[in-house]
Amino acid sequence: MVNNSSIVLASASPRRAELLASAGIIFTVVPGDINETPLPEEEPVAHVLRLAEGKAREVASRGGGRFFIGADTIVLCAGEIMGKPCDNADAGRMLRRLSGRTHQVITGFAVLDRMSGKSLSRAVSTDVTFKPLDDEEISAYVSTGCPLDKAGAYAIQGGAAYMVEKINGSYTNVVGLPLCEVVATLREMGAFKGDA
Repeated sequence: MVNNSSIVLASASPRRAELLASAGIIFTVVPGDINETPLPEEEPVAHVLRLAEGKAREVASRGGGRFFIGADTIVLCAGEIMGKPCDNADAGRMLRRLSGRTHQVITGFAVLDRMSGKSLSRAVSTDVTFKPLDDEEISAYVSTGCPLDKAGAYAIQGGAAYMVEKINGSYTNVVGLPLCEVVATLREMGAFKGDA
């Protein structure tokens, strides 16, 4: 895939960048800088969509591109929104809560065309079922440091892969960017040569 305009990924996530690059898309990375605290009474899907749009708009306001992709991922378990854990104890608490249960990974993404001002935002949800985890498994994984920058304190593509019994939905969504849907949205917005 070759783009005819400048695409900017408004994210510091190396996993999102790897996924986008795997689709053959040429882009630059400019991390967004917004407050990610949930608003009072904010629903999970509304939360990720607001943050995705906010990241895309914040980076677009700095210039240097035409199409801006913002994204935000959360884990939702029994009504609790799990972002990135604040410390090892919080990571352990999250993993104990996920143990032996099915939860949802929800990613909101937004594609903003700075030239037209048009933006499209969508959310994708994937069901993920964890096997029961014992305290030793949780402690060992937390000690790697991997959980600290991951929503829900785990990375399906890394050391936590063995914890996942099954998924129902988009695998790339669980990694952090629902690639099929993002590429389709970029195409719909006219970001690729011949699509405009």
